[in-house]
Amino acid sequence: MSYAYPPDILDALAGHGLHPTPQTPPAFVREALSDLYRYEIRRLRRSLLDGRIPRASYTDHVIRLRKRYWLLSLPVQHWAATSAG
Repeated sequence: MSYAYPPDILDALAGHGLHPTPQTPPAFVREALSDLYRYEIRRLRRSLLDGRIPRASYTDHVIRLRKRYWLLSLPVQHWAATSAG
C-alpha cells in the first residue's frame, strides 16, 4: 500500500519533525503526532503546577498548543490518499 500525503498535511507534520514516506500509514503518523501532543500538554500542565505559567494565562497556552496540533482534529482517513502497489 502506498500513501499520497497532500502538501499542507506534510507541511503541518514537518512542523513537528515528522516526515512520513509514501509507505508510512497515516494511522501510524497520527499516533506519533498524538504522542507529541500529549507530551506537550503534560509539560504545559507541569509548568502551571510549578508556577512558571500563571493560572490566568493557562487557557491561552492550551489554546495555542491545540492550534499547533490542528491536524489531530482532522479524521485520519483524510490525511492521505491510498493506492495499491
